[in-house]
Parts: sequence; C-alpha cells; structure tokens
Amino acid sequence: MNYLKVGKASHLTGRDKKLYRGLEMLPGFLSWATLLILIILSGLEPVWVAIFLLLFDIFWLLQVIYLAIHLIGSYKRLRRNEKLDWVTQCASLTERNFIIKKVTGDRHLAMVWTDLYQVVILPTYNESLTVLRKTFQALANDPYPKEKQIVVLAMEERAGESRLEKARAIEAEFGSLFGQFLITVHPDGIAGEIKGKGANQAYAASELKRLIIDPRGIDEDQIVVSVFDIDTVIKPGYFHCLVYRFFRAKFPHRSSYQPIPVYNNNVWQAPFFARIAAFSNTFWQMMLQLQQEKLATYSSHSMSWRTLTDIGFWSPAMVSEDSRIFFHAYFHYQSDYRVEPMYFPVFMDACQDKTLVGTAGNLYKQQRRWGWGCENVPYIIFNTIKSWAVLPKYKSLYQIWIQIYGFHSWATNALIIGVIGWLPLFIGGDKFNASVLSVNLPAITQSLMTLAMIGMVLSAIVSTIMLPERPRAFGVWRWLVMIVQWMFLPISIIIFGSIPGLDAQTRLMFGKYMGFWVTPKER
Repeated sequence: MNYLKVGKASHLTGRDKKLYRGLEMLPGFLSWATLLILIILSGLEPVWVAIFLLLFDIFWLLQVIYLAIHLIGSYKRLRRNEKLDWVTQCASLTERNFIIKKVTGDRHLAMVWTDLYQVVILPTYNESLTVLRKTFQALANDPYPKEKQIVVLAMEERAGESRLEKARAIEAEFGSLFGQFLITVHPDGIAGEIKGKGANQAYAASELKRLIIDPRGIDEDQIVVSVFDIDTVIKPGYFHCLVYRFFRAKFPHRSSYQPIPVYNNNVWQAPFFARIAAFSNTFWQMMLQLQQEKLATYSSHSMSWRTLTDIGFWSPAMVSEDSRIFFHAYFHYQSDYRVEPMYFPVFMDACQDKTLVGTAGNLYKQQRRWGWGCENVPYIIFNTIKSWAVLPKYKSLYQIWIQIYGFHSWATNALIIGVIGWLPLFIGGDKFNASVLSVNLPAITQSLMTLAMIGMVLSAIVSTIMLPERPRAFGVWRWLVMIVQWMFLPISIIIFGSIPGLDAQTRLMFGKYMGFWVTPKER
C-alpha cells in the first residue's frame, strides 16, 4: 500500500482505515471540545474561565506583537527583492555541480543558470478570457529566455467546447511567444479522481512528459515547474528570482519555492470584507516566510520536476493539492524536504462576485475550502506512524504540532476572544458577578485588546502601502475606505475565519468529505 497517496479513510482497509478515520476526527474534536468546555465551565466555574481568558488575552497580545515584527521584517525583504535586478543577479551565478539523489545512485550534473527550463502549468475551469489573457500577458512580459519556457494550459473536458475556444484564442495570441505551448484537456469521469486542480495538474504533467519532455530529450533534472492558479499575474523577474533561489539553495532538488500571494488584481473593486480576508491571508503568508520550519507550499508555487516525477505527481484524490504535494514529498524523502521562501510577490484575485451577497457566499466557501486543509492533519500523523523508524523524531512531532495548533487556532481563537470571553459575565451567576474579578474582567480585556490593535493598525498601514495604482473610476475617498475597513477585522475573522474553519473541521470529523470548489473570478 502506498500510504503517501492516501486521501481519506475510505482509501484504506482494516486497522489502517479505523486509525485514519479516528485521526480525521481529531481536528474537529479538539476545536469543539475546547469551545464546549469553556462554555460549560463559564457557568459552572466562571472564575477559572475568567483567569484562563485573561491569560489567553495576554498570550494573544504577545502573539500579535510577535507576528507584527515578522510582518515588518518580511515586508522589508519583499520590497528589497522587488527592486533588485534579478537578471543581473543571475548573471553573477557561476556553474554549479548538482548532486541529484536517485534510487539508481547519485547523479552529478554541472549546470549554469541558463540550462534551466521553466515549466508553467496553469489549471483552469471556467475563468473568463479576460482573466486568462492578463495571466499570459504577464508571462510574456517576463524577461526569462523564451526558448527555455514551456507553458501548459490545463483545461477540463467537463468545461465544454465553448470553454475550449478560450484556450484556442489564448494559443493564437500567445502560443508563439514561448519555447513550447501545450493545451491539455483533462478527461471527465476518471474513477477515483476528485473533480479539482490536483487531478487536472497531474494529467497535464503526464501529457507534458509524453508529448514534449521525452520526445525532445529534455533533461528532467534541468526543469523547474511553477504551478499557478489561473488568476496569477507574475511580476517581471519572477523566473530569474526563482532560478537564483534554486542555484543558491543548499538542496535545490529537495525544495519547493514559495512566493508571496498578493491579492491586488481586483483589490479596488472587491468589497471591503473580501479585501480584509485577502490582505489577512497575504500577511499570514508573509510572516511565514520568516518561519521556514512552518512553511508549506500554498497556492501558486514552484518546485523541481525531479521531485514531481519521484513522487508520481499530484494525487488526483485530494482537495488541498497545493499543500499536500509538500507533505507528500516530505515523507517520500523521509523529511529531507523543505520550502524555500522567495520574498517575491505573485498577484492574484480577491474573492469577488457580481453582488455583495454573492461575494460573501463565495468568500465563505473559499475560506471553508482553505480550512479543509485540516485533512493534512490525519495524513501527517498517519504517515509519521508508518514511517516512525526512519523519520527524525523531534522534527516529525514538531510538524504534527504545527498543523494541529494552526488549524485549532484558526477555528477557535477568534471565537474565544470575541464570543466566549464574555460568557462568564452572562452565565457565571450572581456570586461571580459580585466578585472583584467580574468587575475588572471587561476593563482588563478591553485594555489588552486595545494594545492588540497595534496589529490592526499595522495591517492598515502595510495594506495601504501595498495597494496598486488607484483606477480613475474611484475617487480619493476610496483611500479612506481602504483604511477604515480594518475596523471590521474582529468581525471578519469570526465570520470568514473561525466559522468556515470550524465548518470544515466538523465536516471532516463526521466524514462529510468536501469536493474541490472553484472560486469564481469576476473583474
């Protein structure tokens, strides 16, 4: 049994199936247990809960300060890298002798940076020609040698013939600008597959290998693959920055390369709550760039083709394919795999629909799909158990802790502070309400949360600085809206953070498996 291809408990049998099913229940169980225990104890033991809440508020404040420091540090590196001439940086690279570990024995390969091919796989379903054209125009504008670029537009058969016409229009307009251009059409209804990006990407990669890489004799150890969401707009210099990171990495073929997703493509047009969610996600990814041990691949990223062929491409039965590919490689190479931060932006779309209600509904579904990344928790624990004899113990346990703590915090922290934090005052009884602690709890909480607003103020400042040029259709007053919107952050992280996160964990806990939901792209 190839445990690294497991997507859910039903893929297993016997004891393994029972174990995996129990692990699937773990994230939701921990989150619900935390919330329910605090709710019950707020009525039975309000003093204990009040003390816990004060300590939790202090912890939250310290965490806000800690993350604010990381945000500033990451922002500085991002701006510095945006200003660098990466063509010149690559010109300074000397020939490097790569040691590529294979089952058949180590291979020594001498390369200069111009030997590297850049493969770009763009999975798409029903996005508009406007979205596709902007993505391809950005690829065409990048100065990386075009003869070394291979672009794959990965279509879905179920999208219908009208959608395929868009692919042909893109090929006619941009196909000749790259060394190779390939359109793949992922067949519908393949047994064992989830209708989603992972299956489409895996099919596109196999077709690329069959139709271009093998017939042309391209050395597979000289290929770097970038898998981009279809709305990804790269900044000129991305591929040179990627090549530079690849050549300077200690283990280039055992690494993924993660840019920072910045949701700026439609930021002026999107509703305020969608902008808050988008910027919050950007800031979180920025802060993770300074914490490499916690960094996993997310959304648009790059990696070695060698890694993809070693692990057999993406699993076609996964929803969270962008992060699962990292954990798959991590266990395949027995923890000898990492993510290299690029501190370089790629620009994407904030969630937006034709109406406010439609945008709110789509944003909730998008956040719930991201929250479905909790399916990685059972996968990581299960494969750690199966590979316990060959894995470094501390590193493996720390990886488990990072994932459990991250998803638990996602689902519970905002609810604890914003909702449960006030329960002792309402259901704690007359005895508690007559105590000194009851009188001081609101004042102390308010003081701590006021101090924690440093994070909100910093978010407002950084988000404003990172805004693209204001379209003429919007007046100067829009700048004020961009700042004032952060006042809604406490509400936003509950409605579009904790609740969809808890929703995803609850579905996994009860075995109500989610499929892949494609976020509509409206501009």
